[in-house]
Amino acid sequence: MTAQAQPASAPSSRALEWGSRLSIFVGGLLLFETITGLWIWLLPFSVSSQVSVLVHTAAGILFLVPYLVYQGRHWWIYRGRPLSHYLITGYIAFAMVALNAVSGVVLTCQALFGTMISYTWDTIHIVTTLAIIAFLIPHVALLIFRDRKGRTEHAQGVLAAEKRWVRGALAWSIAGLAVVAGLSALHEPVQWANEFPEDYHYDKGHSPFSPSLAQTTSGGAFDDRSLTGSKNCGTSGCHAEIYREWSISAHRWSSMDPAFQAIQEVMAKQNGPESTRYCGGCHDPASLFAGTKNIFAEDLSSVRGYDEGVSCLVCHSIRETDLKGNANYTIDQPARYMYELDESALAKGVSDFLIRAYPRKHQEVFSKRLFKTPEYCAACHKQFIDEEVNKVGWVQLQNQYDNWRKSKWNPEGEPDKVVECRECHMPLQASNDPASGDDMDSYRTKDDGQHRDHRFIASNSFVPMVLELEGWQEQHDLTVAWLQGKREIPEIAYKWASGPAVNIEIQSPDSIRPGEEIDIRVVISSNKVGHDFPTGPLDIIQSWINLEVTDDQGNVVMSSGSVDSEHFIEPGAFMFKAEPVDRYGNLIDRHNLWEMVGVRYRRAIFPGFSDVARYTVICPSSSGSPAGEERGSEDPHKDFTVSTPGESGALHVKASLDYRKVDQFLLNFMFGDDSGLTAPVIQMSVDEKTIRIEEG
Repeated sequence: MTAQAQPASAPSSRALEWGSRLSIFVGGLLLFETITGLWIWLLPFSVSSQVSVLVHTAAGILFLVPYLVYQGRHWWIYRGRPLSHYLITGYIAFAMVALNAVSGVVLTCQALFGTMISYTWDTIHIVTTLAIIAFLIPHVALLIFRDRKGRTEHAQGVLAAEKRWVRGALAWSIAGLAVVAGLSALHEPVQWANEFPEDYHYDKGHSPFSPSLAQTTSGGAFDDRSLTGSKNCGTSGCHAEIYREWSISAHRWSSMDPAFQAIQEVMAKQNGPESTRYCGGCHDPASLFAGTKNIFAEDLSSVRGYDEGVSCLVCHSIRETDLKGNANYTIDQPARYMYELDESALAKGVSDFLIRAYPRKHQEVFSKRLFKTPEYCAACHKQFIDEEVNKVGWVQLQNQYDNWRKSKWNPEGEPDKVVECRECHMPLQASNDPASGDDMDSYRTKDDGQHRDHRFIASNSFVPMVLELEGWQEQHDLTVAWLQGKREIPEIAYKWASGPAVNIEIQSPDSIRPGEEIDIRVVISSNKVGHDFPTGPLDIIQSWINLEVTDDQGNVVMSSGSVDSEHFIEPGAFMFKAEPVDRYGNLIDRHNLWEMVGVRYRRAIFPGFSDVARYTVICPSSSGSPAGEERGSEDPHKDFTVSTPGESGALHVKASLDYRKVDQFLLNFMFGDDSGLTAPVIQMSVDEKTIRIEEG
């Protein structure tokens, strides 16, 4: 034995080392940290597990300096001992504790100042914890066993010190666990008001949310606070990018949409407030599940539901969907972290830290494979009226899901050619969000640095503009760019053609003589749309061909589809629309779909197909005689504007496919003729052609 080792081998020196307060304190903290670490890792999510995270973190920081002092002294005392299994287990345990401490510091800093913890460092923290157990317990236990086995008069002091060390370490650990238990008992979790109003009315033989098909896992009400609070997702520093996108999206304003609110009010007055539950499952779920759509309710939308529509928590808490549609989904009340609803800065800081430091439950609740499927979208993007609503029978309404399912975008047995809902409407965005990367998604890897765009860009630029939501202009511009085919989606670019979502092409003769008939065809081709075009409520959506024929002097020879000063489309325009009717054959023109029993006219284009608008006009004579009347058009009731041009050598044909979300009649009905409110008209596609006039 070396000279340096002799003091360490003396019973008195070993007794002092075992019995030192620093050794006992460090041993107790290490035992507490190990127990709570295993608790956090292995036991279910609970208040006590969250308190364990907080106390474990605080104790870990408190542990660092005493441990470094103790470990340095311990190494100095025993540094000269010959190599043995005691020494080997001790050095390995020391290395594991050091690495565990480093990983703990890194994870704490990430949870405090970052947006997420590193899975690599988290794994290191767990593995080193197991390694500490594997090497430190044998290191200590074998020493105690050796001393007890080789009990001598000189070793009595060492044995007594070892007992004090064990008792002291256990006492410190138990004290720490008592703190966890006490803080857990003192915490008062949020008490959800999961009860319907006392006067809540529904037919006992039906779901309390009928005629909506939406259901809760409990079968009863959910406090609207439990399904709202999307702002926290953005202000936590975690999902700021996604929150910003969602905050201007159609999902966010689905309840505050002024058209929805106005129609809901009319429906309530005509059929009773309970009937508005039919719309609530998709447009206003938080209000629906809270029981606000009730017979005596003054406001059919709760404050929170109105402001958030389809909130982050609503969408991510759906557990099951059915292909029937009409909000046929089952939603669960999501587990919430401590202080998540507390608005004070300190409480919010604690809550955000817990979510980042202990994300397992957050991920388990809010990330599902179901969300990445078209079937998930089908729950709301498929709609019908049945006897419970119209008192007559079943009628299919918009049905984006089955359109897509039967289209060329979903070829059977060719998964590489499939284009799904999220790939069009949630294109990948460069991202620093913790949710970036997803190896369960198409074209993705877990570290691709991208997330799915939560703007859900489609065709509605009207509501953000009307509500003047923050960022509405950008949302409008992106919507226009999407419809015009100017928004690129690189990951699926090879699957479809370039250009507008729906393209138009003018077909006509290259030349014509004065007095001859000109046959003009405008071919409308569904280029990129994954479902019918247009889709949605075709009783209010309008898409039409705006055609104008002029001569060289700019005189209008013929026009069709222009919009007048009062924002109405001129009669006779070639239009994609539907004309639903009630049981008496009256036109459904106020979006009063609860009265609908069928349609008398419907025009839309199936994905990948084309339609043709036909026009016939007589080429005017060069002598200035009146132009011939338009004839032979598809609709005999079309009323085209005709003028008398002067001398000309050519006719210029310009056609555009125009689109607006809400027709003017409905806006005037809901808000009055003097409101000045109108939906913006978007030119989706434009084509032009020149026809030469050959004299003689």
